[in-house]
Amino acid sequence: MGSVAWLAPLFAMMLGCSSGGRYVWVNQLPPDQTADGYVIGPGDLLSVRVYNQESLSTHARVRRDGKIAMPLVGEMDVRGKPPTVVSKELEVKLKELILSPTVTIAVEESPPTSVTVLGQVAHPGVYTVEPASGVLQALAAAGGFNDYASHTSIFLTRHSPAQRIRFRFDDLTQGEGPAAMFRVRTGDDVVVE
Repeated sequence: MGSVAWLAPLFAMMLGCSSGGRYVWVNQLPPDQTADGYVIGPGDLLSVRVYNQESLSTHARVRRDGKIAMPLVGEMDVRGKPPTVVSKELEVKLKELILSPTVTIAVEESPPTSVTVLGQVAHPGVYTVEPASGVLQALAAAGGFNDYASHTSIFLTRHSPAQRIRFRFDDLTQGEGPAAMFRVRTGDDVVVE
C-alpha cells in the first residue's frame, strides 16, 4: 500500500492540469478582444489633452487600482480600455463644464508586460515581454515547448475579465487571424498542457 501512496497526488495533479475546464477558443472571441489595439493598464503614463483648456490638460500615471485623477473631474477608471474610449468618456464628463470638449489621450510610457508561463514548457516561470506581445512571444520567453507539450492545448487565463482562452500552436504561427493578433496583458497566465 505504501508504494502506491505516491500515485494519489500525481493523479490529482494530472486531473488539475487536464483541459476539461471551461474555455473559449480564441477564434470565438469578439473582434474587439483579439484586435491589436492597445488597452490602458496600471503603470501607464497618459498624456491627457483637452483642446483649448490647458488648465485641464495633464499627465497622469495609472494607479494599481486602474484609476487616474483628473482636474475638476476627479477619479476615472481607465484600466482595460483603449485610449479612444477613455477620451470619449472624459468628453462626456467634461460636457457639464465645457461646451463641446475635445479630448485626446496618448500613452507616453508603458511598463513591460509580466506573464506567467507554466506547464509543458522548457522553463516555466514569470517573464517580462514587450508591450503588445502575443502568446507566441510568451512561449518563446519560456524556452518553447518541452517534449510532452500538446500543440493544441495552449490556454491563457485572464483575470479581468475572467476568462480562459484556448489556442493551437499552428494558429499562433500563421501571422494573421485571432490567435496571432491576440495580445497578452500583465497578470495573464499561459499554460501548455
